[in-house]
Amino acid sequence: MSSRIQDTLPRTMRAVVCYGPEDYRMEELPTPTAGPGEVVIKVDAAGICASDVKCYTGAPLFWGDAHRVGYCQAPITAGHEFIGTVVALGEGAGAKYGLALGDRAISEQIVPCWECRYCKRGQYHLCDPHDIYGFRTRTPGGFAEYMKFPTGSLNHKVPIELKPEFAALIEPLACSMHAVQRGSIEFGDTVVVAGCGTLGLGMVAYARMKSPGALIAVDVADDRLARARQLGATHTLNPRTQDVVAEIKAMTEGYGCDVYIEATGHPAAVEQGLLAIRKAGTFVEFSVMRELVTVDWTIIGDSKELNLMGSHLGPYCYPAVIQSLASGAVDGSVFITHELPLEEYVKGIELVHAGKDSLKVLLKP
Repeated sequence: MSSRIQDTLPRTMRAVVCYGPEDYRMEELPTPTAGPGEVVIKVDAAGICASDVKCYTGAPLFWGDAHRVGYCQAPITAGHEFIGTVVALGEGAGAKYGLALGDRAISEQIVPCWECRYCKRGQYHLCDPHDIYGFRTRTPGGFAEYMKFPTGSLNHKVPIELKPEFAALIEPLACSMHAVQRGSIEFGDTVVVAGCGTLGLGMVAYARMKSPGALIAVDVADDRLARARQLGATHTLNPRTQDVVAEIKAMTEGYGCDVYIEATGHPAAVEQGLLAIRKAGTFVEFSVMRELVTVDWTIIGDSKELNLMGSHLGPYCYPAVIQSLASGAVDGSVFITHELPLEEYVKGIELVHAGKDSLKVLLKP
């Protein structure tokens, strides 16, 4: 049989389509079908990411400016954090991915081309075409009732026992795990995670597993710092009321932290990290910045000889993240603050943008 379909899928579905900054529309689109090697899921939950907010509000990375071409290829169904139930399998897809109808499944956020220099070297997360769900023409996203995992995608079965709301955290937490890996944390290190949004909190959770001597979470929101404590932070600092650099120096005999992971998306946190880190320390930059960042670049080389590491997506991390959530090693309930129907996507984006009373906001088609 060339394909398998669960029941009869509707001919059309609701989807949130991005046309441009602040121009997202709920539309009726054809329900995707599964060709050879493809998987169709019914979306159970989709998370709203800070990157979605930056795209919605017109950040140059997504729409371009004098320095670069925009990344978003509108019109496109938005959403790159999602989890769903398999409802159709194209020829060969079930065997390839170990999936059956009714299974819970996720696809890694990037669909590699498998032909470019990076893909051939195993660095598929740096794929040159860079087709990420929710932003590129080839990869419509999860702000919809149904979505398709195309040929060449990286798909994983997720335990059905794992609540879909928690499973929707797999994508951001894979990014968190990769950032921690890039930090090469040693036993006893003093580690700082700046920014306690979903991604930063995930970094706290996975950095804790590296047995640092001190794990310092930094954020301007006390509620988020409390959540960081729940996930393993040993110290918390609020730059609105504390001198973060001075406090870190005081904890480390004046030397500075060993590893600093920047996850705020705010330029001030970059300078803060360069000042707070010791000589020959490791600075991990994760954030998608809305604006250009200007710092004293000399600190990296002549002053401190830092190890400067970038971090992008969550390559090779999905199985371990799935296991950490399914086992309870990472408590998914710490992250989720809102669950909204798909129709309230604008409210959800605004909640994330405000960042005051929300953390992870989920849309439930």
